[in-house]
Amino acid sequence: MTRHQKRLAVPNSWPVERKTQTFTVKAGAGPHGEAGVPLVVLLRDVLGYVDSTKEARYALNNDSVLVNGDAVSDEQRPIGMFDILAFPVRGEYFRVFPDEGGRLALTPVDEESAGSRLGKVANKTVVPGGDAQLTLHDGTNVRVDADTEYDTKDSIVVDNESKEVVAHFEYEEGALVTAIAGQHAGRIGEIETIDVTLGSGSNTVVVGDGEDRYETVEEYVVVIDENFTDDDGATGSDDADEAGEDDE
Repeated sequence: MTRHQKRLAVPNSWPVERKTQTFTVKAGAGPHGEAGVPLVVLLRDVLGYVDSTKEARYALNNDSVLVNGDAVSDEQRPIGMFDILAFPVRGEYFRVFPDEGGRLALTPVDEESAGSRLGKVANKTVVPGGDAQLTLHDGTNVRVDADTEYDTKDSIVVDNESKEVVAHFEYEEGALVTAIAGQHAGRIGEIETIDVTLGSGSNTVVVGDGEDRYETVEEYVVVIDENFTDDDGATGSDDADEAGEDDE
């Protein structure tokens, strides 16, 4: 199977220049599905920490890059929404967050904030033994007590070390959300109304951000903590290096 794909065919959320080179690295198997960005693309094209896939492999083999608290050795490992990218030796930590337009950007966070990650509950099932299993937006699973009141569309915060749930944010009117897709991607505000659509259509939400409001489908919003609005700056697609593809 090829390790490359045409840049023009990558998802719109990928922070890569599409017309500078023909090919880019293809994401491997893992979380986030097709929306996941290969780790090497972030290391090379966005952060500029390496110049080639060979350099990326060297860095990863030295356990110098952590994703959600775990050392990663696969340069094709998909990285996606709300993942935490940590470089302990550099003392640098980033959260993957959508910028305006829906492209994934790296938002600098402090070490404490990098100790946990946000996840939107996509599904909830009962597993053998009576516990509940939460499937998050990236496909990962978290096992919790059956009597805990987590519902789909809620958000939870998972500690990267213990893998335990440390915070819970309900999907409800008044909740703080960010749009992660659609024409309003990257905008943060509070849910004013949740409008239920009869039949198979998607429910819609009206979100107000203090000066304006917008309407979108509920699949496009994620409940977040107010700490997400306190981060300083972001390293996004505008900073992407126009490096070539695999310089192996």
